[in-house]
Amino acid sequence: MDFEKKIKELEEIVEKLSSGELSLQDSLKHFEKGIRLSRECSKQLDKSEEKVQQLVDIDPEGEIITKDLETEEE
Repeated sequence: MDFEKKIKELEEIVEKLSSGELSLQDSLKHFEKGIRLSRECSKQLDKSEEKVQQLVDIDPEGEIITKDLETEEE
């Protein structure tokens, strides 16, 4: 699942949890799923941040350093 779909699903989970209409058991299931999605999104953001940092790294002489990111894909 891509990042945007995970965020949308997280928003839907928050909405359901906020409604107060779920049973305790359903609330816990949604909460657990929300935590899992949140962690997955966080990992994706961390990975993206690392890529951006690699692209904008500058050497001591002021030259931009880029790295081949294709080999680092999952």
